[in-house]
Amino acid sequence: MGELHPVLRRIGRLFQPDGREPGESAPAAPAGRKAAERSAADDRRRTHNIFEAAATYVTACVDDDQEKADEAAGWVQPEALHFGINELACRAVIALARERDEPPGEVARSLLGLPAA
Repeated sequence: MGELHPVLRRIGRLFQPDGREPGESAPAAPAGRKAAERSAADDRRRTHNIFEAAATYVTACVDDDQEKADEAAGWVQPEALHFGINELACRAVIALARERDEPPGEVARSLLGLPAA
């Protein structure tokens, strides 16, 4: 994967796959082998929603982590993942447009390296 636009890299880091807020530290790891085994078993049983899958998939792509992207893609149906990624893109463009005080169309074109319309 080529070098990503700095804004896209920043957006990808905003979305933590475990639901943490941006800037919030990760929870402490459970101590001991049995706790680790329980945690791994809980992860296998846990279901993921489309937004978790989309956030994890996009973040993995930003970090060039194909293994994690493939894992996230397996959590939901392809159509659901597509919807989640689309929703994430829309929300990211809206957030950047507000931050930059620019129309969303200009922000989207800028992120993709397209000339102004």
